[in-house]
Amino acid sequence: FFFPILINCIDLFLPRVNNMSYWFLPGSLILLMFSLFMDKGSGTGWTLYPPLMIDGQPGRSTDLVIFSLHFSGISSISSGINFLSTCHEMRLEVKTLEIMSLFVWCLIITVFLLVLSLPVLASGITMGLSDRNFNTGFFDSNMGGNILMFQHLFWFFGHPEVYVLIAPAFGLVSMVMVLLSSKKDLYGRKGMI
Repeated sequence: FFFPILINCIDLFLPRVNNMSYWFLPGSLILLMFSLFMDKGSGTGWTLYPPLMIDGQPGRSTDLVIFSLHFSGISSISSGINFLSTCHEMRLEVKTLEIMSLFVWCLIITVFLLVLSLPVLASGITMGLSDRNFNTGFFDSNMGGNILMFQHLFWFFGHPEVYVLIAPAFGLVSMVMVLLSSKKDLYGRKGMI
């Protein structure tokens, strides 16, 4: 809601992509809720590590959790690409990146991190889904796979996710500090960027 206002444009560059990314989220939530009530829920923990994801949880609840994560990942990536294209194509020519607010900078960095790290998580959980249902051996050491490969893929997503969660809050706090102090610019702005 605030992103187009902050870069002085009317709407996002790709409004239909924005609508699609919005409607993927209720689908993700519905799949996640169905997974809670199927087969006593998915007991794989928050990391979906392979021994529990593949062999420890028979049934369809874990599959629904994986599809739910795919839906929310598609939503995040498509809205992120929409934000980047809006910032690149629709901002005013006089509003260069150097004079944009820190909140816009933090959103751009957040979107960049999401677009780079979410496909890696999606590939890892897709390999886990194929190990579960199609008898592939990506994470099975008896079939020549590597159990630790999923941990590397997961933490390639997990470490940037910390900054995805905290960077917009830092940008919002810095924007509020500038507004409340009634100064034109925040001290040390270039150092923050």
